[in-house]
Amino acid sequence: MVKKLNVVAVSGGLQRPSRTLALVEELLVALGEALPINVRLIELGEIAPQFAGAVQRKQLPASVEADLAAIETADLLVVASPVYRASYTGLFKHLFDFVHHESLIGVPVLLAATGGSERHALVIDHQLRPLFAFFQADVLPIGIYATEKDFDGYSVSDSALQERIALAVARAVPHLKNVLAPAAALASA
Repeated sequence: MVKKLNVVAVSGGLQRPSRTLALVEELLVALGEALPINVRLIELGEIAPQFAGAVQRKQLPASVEADLAAIETADLLVVASPVYRASYTGLFKHLFDFVHHESLIGVPVLLAATGGSERHALVIDHQLRPLFAFFQADVLPIGIYATEKDFDGYSVSDSALQERIALAVARAVPHLKNVLAPAAALASA
Protein backbone atom coordinates (compact mmCIF):
# COMPACT_ATOMS: atom_id res chain seq x y z
CA MET A 1 0.00 0.00 0.00
CA VAL A 2 1.49 3.31 -1.11
CA LYS A 3 1.02 6.26 1.19
CA LYS A 4 -0.03 9.39 -0.60
CA LEU A 5 1.30 12.75 0.42
CA ASN A 6 -1.43 14.93 1.94
CA VAL A 7 -1.03 18.16 -0.06
CA VAL A 8 -3.01 21.25 0.85
CA ALA A 9 -2.85 24.06 -1.69
CA VAL A 10 -3.93 27.59 -0.86
CA SER A 11 -4.57 29.85 -3.82
CA GLY A 12 -4.68 33.43 -2.60
CA GLY A 13 -6.41 34.84 -5.66
CA LEU A 14 -9.66 36.61 -4.96
CA GLN A 15 -11.14 36.24 -8.43
CA ARG A 16 -11.92 33.41 -10.79
CA PRO A 17 -10.44 32.84 -13.28
CA SER A 18 -7.09 33.49 -11.68
CA ARG A 19 -3.51 33.24 -12.85
CA THR A 20 -2.55 32.43 -9.28
CA LEU A 21 -4.93 29.45 -9.33
CA ALA A 22 -3.57 28.39 -12.73
CA LEU A 23 -0.03 28.44 -11.31
CA VAL A 24 -1.11 26.39 -8.28
CA GLU A 25 -2.80 23.85 -10.54
CA GLU A 26 0.38 23.52 -12.65
CA LEU A 27 2.42 22.94 -9.50
CA LEU A 28 -0.03 20.28 -8.34
CA VAL A 29 0.12 18.49 -11.69
CA ALA A 30 3.93 18.45 -11.55
CA LEU A 31 3.92 17.21 -7.95
CA GLY A 32 1.39 14.50 -8.85
CA GLU A 33 3.66 13.30 -11.64
CA ALA A 34 6.59 13.06 -9.22
CA LEU A 35 4.91 11.58 -6.14
CA PRO A 36 1.64 9.96 -5.08
CA ILE A 37 -0.50 12.78 -3.66
CA ASN A 38 -3.97 13.59 -2.35
CA VAL A 39 -4.88 17.23 -2.86
CA ARG A 40 -7.13 19.63 -1.04
CA LEU A 41 -7.39 22.97 -2.81
CA ILE A 42 -8.45 26.01 -0.83
CA GLU A 43 -9.38 29.03 -2.93
CA LEU A 44 -9.25 32.22 -0.91
CA GLY A 45 -11.77 33.96 -3.15
CA GLU A 46 -14.36 31.31 -2.30
CA ILE A 47 -13.90 31.31 1.47
CA ALA A 48 -12.95 34.96 2.16
CA PRO A 49 -16.52 36.15 2.77
CA GLN A 50 -16.84 33.50 5.50
CA PHE A 51 -13.85 34.65 7.56
CA ALA A 52 -13.03 38.23 6.52
CA GLY A 53 -14.87 39.80 9.46
CA ALA A 54 -13.75 37.29 12.09
CA VAL A 55 -11.17 38.36 14.63
CA GLN A 56 -11.03 35.15 16.67
CA ARG A 57 -10.93 31.56 15.51
CA LYS A 58 -14.02 30.67 17.51
CA GLN A 59 -15.98 33.05 15.24
CA LEU A 60 -15.24 31.00 12.13
CA PRO A 61 -17.84 28.79 10.47
CA ALA A 62 -17.27 25.02 10.39
CA SER A 63 -16.24 25.08 6.72
CA VAL A 64 -13.38 27.51 7.33
CA GLU A 65 -12.41 25.61 10.48
CA ALA A 66 -12.16 22.46 8.32
CA ASP A 67 -9.89 24.33 5.88
CA LEU A 68 -7.67 25.45 8.76
CA ALA A 69 -7.54 21.90 10.12
CA ALA A 70 -6.46 20.72 6.66
CA ILE A 71 -3.70 23.34 6.56
CA GLU A 72 -2.54 22.40 10.06
CA THR A 73 -2.34 18.67 9.26
CA ALA A 74 -0.87 18.83 5.75
CA ASP A 75 2.21 16.84 4.77
CA LEU A 76 2.96 19.60 2.26
CA LEU A 77 1.58 23.09 1.73
CA VAL A 78 1.57 24.75 -1.66
CA VAL A 79 0.79 28.42 -1.12
CA ALA A 80 0.44 31.15 -3.70
CA SER A 81 -0.74 34.72 -3.65
CA PRO A 82 -1.09 37.45 -6.19
CA VAL A 83 1.02 40.49 -5.36
CA TYR A 84 -0.81 43.65 -4.34
CA ARG A 85 1.26 46.70 -3.44
CA ALA A 86 4.45 44.67 -3.04
CA SER A 87 3.03 41.95 -0.78
CA TYR A 88 0.62 39.04 -0.52
CA THR A 89 -3.01 39.98 -0.05
CA GLY A 90 -4.33 41.03 3.33
CA LEU A 91 -6.92 38.26 3.27
CA PHE A 92 -4.18 35.70 2.59
CA LYS A 93 -2.39 36.90 5.73
CA HIS A 94 -5.67 37.01 7.65
CA LEU A 95 -6.29 33.33 6.86
CA PHE A 96 -2.84 32.38 8.14
CA ASP A 97 -3.39 34.51 11.25
CA PHE A 98 -5.88 31.82 12.30
CA VAL A 99 -3.41 28.94 11.81
CA HIS A 100 -2.02 27.69 15.12
CA HIS A 101 1.54 28.97 15.48
CA GLU A 102 3.02 25.51 16.20
CA SER A 103 1.06 23.47 13.67
CA LEU A 104 3.42 23.93 10.73
CA ILE A 105 6.73 23.17 12.45
CA GLY A 106 8.82 21.21 9.96
CA VAL A 107 6.05 21.08 7.33
CA PRO A 108 7.42 21.52 3.79
CA VAL A 109 6.00 24.58 2.05
CA LEU A 110 6.29 25.36 -1.65
CA LEU A 111 5.91 29.10 -2.24
CA ALA A 112 4.52 30.78 -5.35
CA ALA A 113 3.26 34.21 -6.36
CA THR A 114 1.95 36.03 -9.39
CA GLY A 115 2.25 39.69 -10.27
CA GLY A 116 1.92 42.22 -13.04
CA SER A 117 5.66 42.62 -13.56
CA GLU A 118 9.04 41.22 -12.55
CA ARG A 119 9.58 44.04 -10.06
CA HIS A 120 7.46 42.11 -7.54
CA ALA A 121 9.44 38.86 -7.82
CA LEU A 122 11.13 39.34 -4.45
CA VAL A 123 7.78 38.94 -2.70
CA ILE A 124 8.64 35.28 -2.26
CA ASP A 125 11.83 35.99 -0.34
CA HIS A 126 10.83 39.23 1.39
CA GLN A 127 7.22 38.46 2.33
CA LEU A 128 6.24 34.79 2.00
CA ARG A 129 9.44 33.20 3.32
CA PRO A 130 9.41 35.25 6.56
CA LEU A 131 5.73 34.42 7.13
CA PHE A 132 6.41 30.69 6.98
CA ALA A 133 9.70 31.06 8.89
CA PHE A 134 7.57 32.39 11.75
CA PHE A 135 5.66 29.09 11.67
CA GLN A 136 9.01 27.21 11.62
CA ALA A 137 7.92 25.51 8.44
CA ASP A 138 10.44 23.91 6.09
CA VAL A 139 10.26 26.33 3.17
CA LEU A 140 11.38 24.46 0.07
CA PRO A 141 14.42 25.73 -1.84
CA ILE A 142 12.81 27.15 -4.97
CA GLY A 143 9.80 29.44 -5.10
CA ILE A 144 7.89 30.18 -8.27
CA TYR A 145 7.04 33.67 -9.44
CA ALA A 146 5.05 34.35 -12.60
CA THR A 147 3.86 37.44 -14.43
CA GLU A 148 1.06 37.98 -16.90
CA LYS A 149 3.41 37.33 -19.84
CA ASP A 150 3.91 33.75 -18.59
CA PHE A 151 0.27 32.92 -19.32
CA ASP A 152 -1.94 32.56 -22.33
CA GLY A 153 -5.17 33.72 -20.77
CA TYR A 154 -5.27 31.63 -17.62
CA SER A 155 -2.97 28.81 -18.69
CA VAL A 156 0.75 28.63 -18.11
CA SER A 157 2.34 29.04 -21.53
CA ASP A 158 5.91 30.19 -20.94
CA SER A 159 8.48 27.40 -21.33
CA ALA A 160 10.89 29.04 -18.85
CA LEU A 161 8.14 29.06 -16.20
CA GLN A 162 7.33 25.42 -16.94
CA GLU A 163 11.03 24.58 -16.54
CA ARG A 164 11.14 26.46 -13.23
CA ILE A 165 8.10 24.53 -12.00
CA ALA A 166 9.80 21.27 -12.95
CA LEU A 167 13.00 22.37 -11.18
CA ALA A 168 11.11 23.42 -8.04
CA VAL A 169 9.39 20.03 -7.89
CA ALA A 170 12.63 18.15 -8.58
CA ARG A 171 14.34 20.01 -5.73
CA ALA A 172 11.34 19.43 -3.46
CA VAL A 173 11.08 15.67 -4.03
CA PRO A 174 13.97 14.67 -1.70
CA HIS A 175 12.35 16.68 1.12
CA LEU A 176 8.97 15.14 0.40
CA LYS A 177 10.26 11.56 0.23
CA ASN A 178 11.54 12.14 3.76
CA VAL A 179 7.95 12.95 4.77
CA LEU A 180 6.71 9.74 3.14
CA ALA A 181 9.53 7.53 4.50
CA PRO A 182 8.30 7.21 8.13
CA ALA A 183 4.82 6.19 6.95
CA ALA A 184 6.26 3.66 4.52
CA ALA A 185 8.44 2.19 7.29
CA LEU A 186 5.39 1.81 9.55
CA ALA A 187 3.36 0.19 6.79
CA SER A 188 6.07 -2.42 6.10
CA ALA A 189 6.64 -3.22 9.79
